[in-house]
Amino acid sequence: MALTTVNIPMDSELKADMEAVCKELGMDMITAFTIFAVKMAREHRISFEVSVDPFYGKENIAHLKRSIAALNEGRGEAHDLADAGDE
Repeated sequence: MALTTVNIPMDSELKADMEAVCKELGMDMITAFTIFAVKMAREHRISFEVSVDPFYGKENIAHLKRSIAALNEGRGEAHDLADAGDE
């Protein structure tokens, strides 16, 4: 199989976030993109729903970051969130 190189311009913060997730999953970005490409070529579709999750909206993420910063500064109260495995 002949290999070719694909260059994808990407925001540097997005790239760092993707690399971190890939590392958690035990792969690199090349593997992640290859999985996506193979699945798309096989199924002739994007194999996941493309939608906007309001949880990840800019306002909510900004609020979460402010809350984390407040906790790190000793303001606010931390709490134990229920783990899905605890149910």
